Amino acid sequence: MATLIAPTNHSPLEDAEAIRKAVKGWGTDEKVIITILGHRDAIQRQKIREAYYELFQEDLIKRLESELSGDFERAMYRWIVEPSERYALLANIALRHADRNYDVIVEIACALSPEELFIVRRAYHNRYNHSLEEDVAANTSGHLRQLLVGLVSSFRYGGNEINAKLAQSEADILHEAIKLKDKNSNKDEEVIRILTTRSKIQLVATFNRYRDDHGIAITKKLSDEASDDFHKAVHVAIRCIQDHKKYYEKVLRNAMKGGGTNEDALTRVIVTRAEKDLNDIKEIYYKRNSVHLEDSVAKETSGDYKKFLLTLMGKED
Repeated sequence: MATLIAPTNHSPLEDAEAIRKAVKGWGTDEKVIITILGHRDAIQRQKIREAYYELFQEDLIKRLESELSGDFERAMYRWIVEPSERYALLANIALRHADRNYDVIVEIACALSPEELFIVRRAYHNRYNHSLEEDVAANTSGHLRQLLVGLVSSFRYGGNEINAKLAQSEADILHEAIKLKDKNSNKDEEVIRILTTRSKIQLVATFNRYRDDHGIAITKKLSDEASDDFHKAVHVAIRCIQDHKKYYEKVLRNAMKGGGTNEDALTRVIVTRAEKDLNDIKEIYYKRNSVHLEDSVAKETSGDYKKFLLTLMGKED
């Protein structure tokens, strides 16, 4: 369930005019911007952008970039672009950052539906004039490259059919591959084949069979064994496929754990899931941590950035 609270009826022209008033002059009224854009869904935001350009011959995103700053500006930018373009942007940032974040690539490939992933790939091509697969391949090597390229280029079967015998045999293959980690490249190639070609429902059946046959969850076994980028990516892929909501809860928990806050991870989860299933993630977070997610976010953030995230989460500061 989504956390975003958006009106059923709104006037894009009135919203555009109100935003124009908020950014015109020497100061910026961030509260108005948050109140409007923090309560509009993707279609409504797109209509506001169109109305703003029609009225003022100016790109709303560029105007907001010039008026806002810091974590608030980055969060607003990621929020206001179309969802497919947002994922394309996140993927590109993950690949071109000095410390490449392959987890983001795996998230996008494994948490989205086949249709959503296809649209993201098209948006990436339109935005950067080359393919997501091309950039993933250019920034990886070896089995990690094979896995990530396979994941982002996959178009999985989306039906409900499960092959129980296949689940059993491939659970054994995964078990052997993890047991022989770094010793048998052929087994790693089998892991890549399984994770990049099977439907999500088939893979969940395989992961369940692994647990039943070997007495431990495959994610637990991998968390003990994952020491390199390839096996870490395998771990993330399995977590996202098995239960992406639990995966995102852990991303949020880790983002606010320790001495500092990972604002990029925090922003990424909230802006990408607010219109989807952030309410479910909030419930998982509370059960896991005995603290409401909104309270954790409020404690770890400040200013307009804090107000904006809480608005997207359905709670006004």
